[in-house]
Amino acid sequence: MEIEQHGLVMTVEGEPRARLSSSDKLALAFAGFYMLVSLPWAIASENHEFVFYIGVMALLILLVAFVHLRVGLHPLCMWGFSVWGFLHMAGGLVPISEEAGVLYSYWLVPGRLKYDQLVHAYGFGIATWAVWQGLRARMAVPRPTLGMLFIAACAGAGLGALNEVVEFIAVLTMPETNVGDYANTSWDNVSNFVGAIVAALWIRAAYRSDD
Repeated sequence: MEIEQHGLVMTVEGEPRARLSSSDKLALAFAGFYMLVSLPWAIASENHEFVFYIGVMALLILLVAFVHLRVGLHPLCMWGFSVWGFLHMAGGLVPISEEAGVLYSYWLVPGRLKYDQLVHAYGFGIATWAVWQGLRARMAVPRPTLGMLFIAACAGAGLGALNEVVEFIAVLTMPETNVGDYANTSWDNVSNFVGAIVAALWIRAAYRSDD
């Protein structure tokens, strides 16, 4: 049995759900390219925090590929993850100035919105979309009910909280990081939540527009 809807394929339990398309391979190749560039860059600049994050990113790339092969993520979702990784690497490695530090510390709107917060909202919005696709495929849910979207948004925000745990590990194990203080962590969590909610609303609106 196979169900085709909104460009995503669902099959019966236990069967392979997707293969890597040309688009998927390009997204993964792009991720591999900026990871290969970022590693020597981080080592040369003695940015031990991002050497650690690059290791975490490598594991996440493998995880996303595994989930895709089981679920069949939308091609734009795969590219969304790949672009998110690029924004993350750029945020921690691209210097702005001696005073401002790296791109993650840059205020897009002074005193209101940082690059870091925007990347958090974007990234965990993508994660929420991926969670919804996983729920739909595994549970054969044809439409995004409010209950399912609530679960997806909570899962997306929860993955954002897990990201903060990873950053906390970096703080505990390294003498110097760019993680920031308690307020920064709280704003990161707020950004994760906003991104998850916006993604859930977008999914709901996208399905309604097809009615």
